[in-house]
This record gives sequence, C-alpha cells and structure tokens, in this order.
Amino acid sequence: MVLVTTPVGEYDKRVVMLTKERGRIAAFARGARRPNSPLAGVTEPFSFGTFALYEGRTSYTLTSASISNYFAELRTDVEGACYGFYFLDIASYYSREANDETQLLKLLYQTMRALTKKSLPDRLIRCIYELKAVTVNGEGPDVFHCVLCRKEGTGGVFSARRGGLVCAGCSAQAPDGISLDPSTLYAMQYIEVSSIEKLYTFTVSEKVLLELETVMRRYMELYVDRHFKSLDILEQMTAAP
Repeated sequence: MVLVTTPVGEYDKRVVMLTKERGRIAAFARGARRPNSPLAGVTEPFSFGTFALYEGRTSYTLTSASISNYFAELRTDVEGACYGFYFLDIASYYSREANDETQLLKLLYQTMRALTKKSLPDRLIRCIYELKAVTVNGEGPDVFHCVLCRKEGTGGVFSARRGGLVCAGCSAQAPDGISLDPSTLYAMQYIEVSSIEKLYTFTVSEKVLLELETVMRRYMELYVDRHFKSLDILEQMTAAP
C-alpha cells in the first residue's frame, strides 16, 4: 500500500510503500507527474495492489502496478480521509525496512476497508487500529494480568505508565490508574488476541468508546515518540464545536 508520495524534480515522484515481503520501502516513479502517465494514479496514497519494482544499487524504481483497491471513497469523505492519513502515518512509524510486515499490512488494509464501509464509527475504528498496531509491534499493554504482581484477573485499574492492568492490591503504585468498565477491558482483550479479519465485527456503547479513547490517547502519547501532523488535522476536524 502506498503510504506517502512526494514530488521529485519536474516529473518524478518518490513513493513510500508498505510491503509484506520487504517492509517499508521507498521507490522512485519516473515520469509519474507527467500528463497521462500510467504511474500517476497508482502512486497516490491508499493505493493497494501489486507493484513491480526494479532494484538498483542504491534505490528502487517503480515500473508498473496493478491496483486492486484505490479506496476512492476517501477522496470524497474529508473526515474519513483524515483518519486514513493518520492510519498511514502509524503504519509508516511502526514498519521497518527489510522486515516481514505481513500482519501490519493486513491490519492497514482491513482498517481502510472498515473506514470506507462505515459500518462502525470512525472513532471506534481508530481505537481498534491503534491498539492492534501497538500489539502487532510487540508493545501492546498487558490487559490479562497485573503488570506488577502478575496476578490474573479483571479488577483494579489500567495504568498507561505501568503498561497495563494493575490489580487492586498494587493500585497504590499506579497513581495514573483509571477504572475501566468490564466491557471496556473485554473489548481490549478481544482486540489484542483476535485475528485481524475479525477485528471490525463488533460495536460498543458510548461509555465504553469514551473509555477506549481515553486509554489509547494516554498510551499513544507515552509510547509513540513522534508527532504526527495528520493527527493534529484529524483532531481539529473532529473537535466538538
């Protein structure tokens, strides 16, 4: 999937893509900005498909592509596009070069599908995507045991600083801890362990959604050390009047 496209010179583009075989790669698309270039449309963000690349000594060159989904719905949905660009930035942040990124690419694709189908609120899609992305990257919170004493259970609080659940007996050591509705905790557990194909198959109450948003906002602020302009734009777009 194309993550980022930037102009290079007078007619070329530099395209950053997420691939399952080689992770995040950058390639040059020669002449992609020329009128009627066959590479013009296939190098736009959100384009998902099969890309043919020539590997040179220092860089890749994109020669052709067969696109299976452009996610064209996002071109007419300004708010949806803002969510989409934020999701692309998260994928770019977590992906690595020369790494198997099959799971992250699958997550990104299924998330874009959910975003265009509108069967779930965009806010819920964001929470699911953020939590699953950090989990796929091996940095997800522990929502099954107390992170301090390893006691299994559902009581206590959630501490972003501690990295997950803190039981009632250890809660004094987690001053940032917040109590969660049992349904919120169950949703987080489901997101972490379910297959990507089954992620976007449930909905939650407004109370649970608000708790998920609070938890993920705190968690992402602590563990993602990059500022995303796409997130600023998204939050301005979705801010209550």
